[in-house]
Amino acid sequence: MKLTLALLLMSCALGAQAASFDCAKASAADEKAICASRELNDKDVTMATQYRLLKGLFAMGGQGAMQGQQQAWLKSRQACGGDVACLNQRYDQRLKQLDATWQRIDKPL
Repeated sequence: MKLTLALLLMSCALGAQAASFDCAKASAADEKAICASRELNDKDVTMATQYRLLKGLFAMGGQGAMQGQQQAWLKSRQACGGDVACLNQRYDQRLKQLDATWQRIDKPL
């Protein structure tokens, strides 16, 4: 099962959620656009949950690498500003990257 699907099912069981950051404190254009869009909000929650889960599966060196990738991705997201199409593209790319990372992990049967 794809990690995204598993996380989506898990988030549905937890009920409605907001973005991975406090929308009341959103000041950047990308954050405001995410808070204004249910689709982007949902992608943000899925991405943040998937990232935290995967990061926790790695030793410190792997966690550092994942954190570096996440920070680079956040910069690319911020470069979109309030452009919703650009933000959707950035989230779709990041979710594919995280899914690929999940697929490369050796998992017990």
